Amino acid sequence: MTNDSMQVSAGILIVGLGGNNGVTLLAGQIANRDNLSWETAASGRVSANWYGCLTQIPPRGIHGGVGFRGRVPGLADAAVAVVGGWDIRPTPLGRALYDCRVLEPDLVRQVREEMDGLEIMEGVWNPSFIGESQHETATHVVSGEDDLSTRTRLERIRRDIRSWKGKNNVDGHITVIWSASVERPSEAEYDSTDDLLSAIYDDSNHDDISPSMLYCCAAALEGCSFVNGGSQNTLSSAMTCLFDESYRKPDVPPSSILSKFAPYSSSRAYCLGTDYKAGQTKFKTAAVEYLRALGLSPRVIASSNHLGNNDMLNLTTKKTLDAKMRVKSDIFGSWQEKDLDHKVCVMYCPYIGDEKRDFVEYTSLGFLSSPHTMVTYTRCMDSILCVPLMVDAAIWCDYFVKHCVSAGDAARATAYLFKVPEGEAKGVDPGFFNQMKELEDVLKKTVSKINSCDILALGVSKGIITEEQAAALHGLTQNT
Repeated sequence: MTNDSMQVSAGILIVGLGGNNGVTLLAGQIANRDNLSWETAASGRVSANWYGCLTQIPPRGIHGGVGFRGRVPGLADAAVAVVGGWDIRPTPLGRALYDCRVLEPDLVRQVREEMDGLEIMEGVWNPSFIGESQHETATHVVSGEDDLSTRTRLERIRRDIRSWKGKNNVDGHITVIWSASVERPSEAEYDSTDDLLSAIYDDSNHDDISPSMLYCCAAALEGCSFVNGGSQNTLSSAMTCLFDESYRKPDVPPSSILSKFAPYSSSRAYCLGTDYKAGQTKFKTAAVEYLRALGLSPRVIASSNHLGNNDMLNLTTKKTLDAKMRVKSDIFGSWQEKDLDHKVCVMYCPYIGDEKRDFVEYTSLGFLSSPHTMVTYTRCMDSILCVPLMVDAAIWCDYFVKHCVSAGDAARATAYLFKVPEGEAKGVDPGFFNQMKELEDVLKKTVSKINSCDILALGVSKGIITEEQAAALHGLTQNT
């Protein structure tokens, strides 16, 4: 969707735009932008809303509660965000929405024609990184001279970002979101960002550099944030450092490997992940947080989930399943519950489609080691759970960049979005409510700095301080 208004619009670039998450996000944005309503079998006629998107809904209740629209000044309106992206399949987006059967037919009918007219950029891919089930349909891929090496693939992605930004007049911050199929883990390890960039620049197709790593690097070099919504090991210390403005300084010496990628952006950007904590895992962290708050000792968590979408089909290959199980099994890591037996089973059931169904049994020890058992069962379209997290990730990145929030604070504030917070968020408490407190704390600090800037501006207007003094004081606030 293009930006034809005068309002500053955030940019959202989705890797895997034609997947269930991408087309559901686009349909939801059009529905909210145009205030659409449609018929449903269960609830009659309903109207568009942003339920689940914490940045887009107002607080509810006398104590405020969750919801930041109107409470935090300056949050971008997702309805006017500019959305685009890449896919390795050429299926028109309206057709993809129809095929995935996530949304009601009456809504699909209203948005399909517009979505079919939207551009899908060719995707960079490497067949060794995804399941064999995905190979036959991967016909919309970067080829020719752009596909000769990792360096040429990286430069193609960078050109795509610049071209898309100019064509759509994007004037806000851009966030690149990985929503494509889960990749197998990359075996490439780099001691430094220089080593990572050197491997890309000198590549002769020997390094095990995944497509997600290339999209992540391209985002950093173009001053965009990157969100790893998949389970693969895209994030590393070398990758995180690339997003640090102190590394991407504009005046690096010609001998630096970074200079070989000039021109590049030195703008603030964030690297966030890993794997959206959307359904079963989000409730698990809240449930175990509850059990621990009662003073119980969790001993067994046995869980299963099954669905039949393309993401789960991709996981029928062991190499990609291993990446998913890595993050699903590690969600309680920093709590160090050494006696906890946590089992996870995922199953591909084509008939179920996108409707994720999960069952979890929690067994804990209570007073005098008496057993305490509870069970949860959840059904919801997987994309309905994931899309709000994609929206919020992009809107938070835009907000935090505008207000010069540090990479560490941004990562901690958004840790609630991910199964395993990595990068700058590594080690954040896995409890959902503790993670929401991290967000609140960062927002309070940010709003306080904004207020101090307003006071400085007032001081200048009243002649109390000079503009130079105000700038010096503002610099102090950014370093505290």
